[in-house]
Amino acid sequence: METLSSASNYSALDRFLHHLALGNLELQKSIADMEDRMHAATLRRIVIEQPVFITSLPRAGTTLLLELLVGTGAFAAHTYREMPFVLCPMIWKSVSGGFRRKASLHERAHGDGVKVGYDSPEAFEEVIWKAFWPQKYQPARIGIWSQADRNAEFEAAFRDHMRKLVALRTDRGTTKRYVSKNNANIARLPLLAALFPDSAIIIPFRDPAAHAASIARQHANFLSLHARDAFARKYMEWIGHYEFGQAFRPFAFCGARPECEPDMEYWLEYWVRAYTFVLDTAPRQAVFLDYDRLLDSSKAVFERLAAVLGIPADTLSNAAERLRAPAQLSTIPEARWSPPVRDTYDRLRERAI
Repeated sequence: METLSSASNYSALDRFLHHLALGNLELQKSIADMEDRMHAATLRRIVIEQPVFITSLPRAGTTLLLELLVGTGAFAAHTYREMPFVLCPMIWKSVSGGFRRKASLHERAHGDGVKVGYDSPEAFEEVIWKAFWPQKYQPARIGIWSQADRNAEFEAAFRDHMRKLVALRTDRGTTKRYVSKNNANIARLPLLAALFPDSAIIIPFRDPAAHAASIARQHANFLSLHARDAFARKYMEWIGHYEFGQAFRPFAFCGARPECEPDMEYWLEYWVRAYTFVLDTAPRQAVFLDYDRLLDSSKAVFERLAAVLGIPADTLSNAAERLRAPAQLSTIPEARWSPPVRDTYDRLRERAI
């Protein structure tokens, strides 16, 4: 399958498979059940311990953190190889083996210099949440999850799904830990903590004005992309990426989607509401990471992060070389920040490692 970096180049077969697999998640759930039975012996041997969930608003450095952790060799994550049959990756690997393509890299659709290929880790976990909670995804907003949403069927399916990815990534008997990047997880932090008490939840954040400007830029970018290519919009909606463009749907703690296109003031308010909600609901295993501080003191922050995650410090020793300073966009000077923006940012920095 082509990556979204070149959605207009998807073949007719690619598009048909995406419609078939992602447009009908009940079909995928049925195949996943069959996959569970086929690989029951293998899956039973895998214990899900200390998973890591990376989540935040988009443009906070979540993709980079995912790449860094997967690069340590200690973690298993989704890759583009699982598309479009995300819920049944073991069967899909067997079926697609005859026409798997080489992992050449292309810049992703964000136009931010990040290059991805078929073996690149990516954010596909939201597909399983959509499969079990379609009612949460309303046209104007996405609902919030709480511990009251605990669902035994989902929990069993989610753990089995994690086991499948670990099984696919296991090499020479070395079992890896599950890691995901899923921005939508900011809407379900207490539930994640209840499901996985031994997990770590990494929440990066940035200077609010710069962050809001970056979100606004990507929103405009994807509005243009979706106007040119309806398939690109469907692709994002299928995999649960509602952050930008015509696919944009805010979380319920941020209200409904605005009737007109949001301006910078809207995105700053969105930033405040999102991170206020995160701060108010973050469980004990939440790890707040100041991306701007990371750029200035990368070695110390990465050593602390490695200690929190229980991995050797030297596995992240080269991580500083991968850091990228965000593009400089026109932002609101700090002196003009509203009290809620300043207060929320101060609270985040107080919590940061």
